[in-house]
Amino acid sequence: MTEPYLDQVRVWPREGRHILAQYDDETVVVYQAYRPAIGRFAAEHGAFGGEFSYSRMSWVKPNFLWMMYRSGWGTKEGQEVTLALRVRRVFFDALLAAAVPSSWDSEQFATAEDWAHAVGRSLVRLQWDPDHHPSGARLDRRALQLGLRGEVLEAFGRRELVEVIDLSDFVAEQRARLSSGGVAAIVTPRERVYRPADPEVVSRLRLDAGPVREPE
Repeated sequence: MTEPYLDQVRVWPREGRHILAQYDDETVVVYQAYRPAIGRFAAEHGAFGGEFSYSRMSWVKPNFLWMMYRSGWGTKEGQEVTLALRVRRVFFDALLAAAVPSSWDSEQFATAEDWAHAVGRSLVRLQWDPDHHPSGARLDRRALQLGLRGEVLEAFGRRELVEVIDLSDFVAEQRARLSSGGVAAIVTPRERVYRPADPEVVSRLRLDAGPVREPE
């Protein structure tokens, strides 16, 4: 499901920590970008295999425009194929619950050593970065990405994917529209603020209050 970018930006929070995502009652969509050999294999088989490496950390992003910023709208080498990866909400919430921040957070860990030990044990890494305008301009709002490794990455890549969609043609179309008509011309996946079901996870992630609108 897509929506004009200008319609969406009116309801998105302008600053703070927020998880923007496309979701329904059962699933959440995250994004990744790969070279064609990996991306097309995943789209054809509904799972990651072939040249995909399960021995490295793999980062997923629930925010489409954050993915577009990182991949240069699908133009960066090795990121030509954009995948929309639909996972179960229960799994996505479990990732958030298990995530350890990629930098020391003194509110969660008394010492840097405690944090370093937690990072070493964790299979899910969490990072907040500046979100970006479709043009690439930096915004005050923060965007989340999750790094997966080990058994969690195996579960994600082989068992937890409900659907794998190759969005490369859609990305190319929107890139052309953005170039010729600006942000008024583009449509993007319909995203709203997502909050995990567990209030303890909401507190630990220090998510800011925002306009949460359940999908219609």
